[in-house]
Amino acid sequence: MDFLSVLGIAFGLAIDAFAVAIASSVALRKVSPRQIFRLSFHFGLFQALMPIIGWSVGFWFQRWVAPFDHWVAFGLLAFIGSKAIWTAVSGGDEDDLCGDPTRGLSLVMLSLATSMDALAVGISFAMLKVRILYPSAIIGVVACAMTILGMQIGSRLGMRFGRRMEVVGGLVLISIGVKIVLEHTMV
Repeated sequence: MDFLSVLGIAFGLAIDAFAVAIASSVALRKVSPRQIFRLSFHFGLFQALMPIIGWSVGFWFQRWVAPFDHWVAFGLLAFIGSKAIWTAVSGGDEDDLCGDPTRGLSLVMLSLATSMDALAVGISFAMLKVRILYPSAIIGVVACAMTILGMQIGSRLGMRFGRRMEVVGGLVLISIGVKIVLEHTMV
């Protein structure tokens, strides 16, 4: 597969990571370099590994996971988005309910949710007999870069608009989950 095709796929996959990075960093308002590193590293890592996993397991995996992978992504994003909205509306401290989205279970859940499409791409690469390491590396690097950009944008929005942007961020996460479900069920 040629470089431009892989790059196009990588950007398509990274859009969700970009949007989730914006939504996640809105609540943080002031984002530290460590938080940027954690989120971008994990999003990039998961985006790079999921195609490899999908490619490795190929057709067998698709038969078992394809019927519900979109529901898993939706559930994870809806859960985290709802928590963000609840924190903003209730006036609670971000650390009370949502915590830092760049740490712990939230980080893992967001990383999984944003990389489910990359798993499907890996399965399709197996069907097309595409060598997986080169595309996976590009997918991971693009996701990492888009996450860094998204966190910078989200942090500025959070500092400027405060809790209103936290609600918007939560709604964005839920909307991405709904979009994923609609893409998979409206085929």
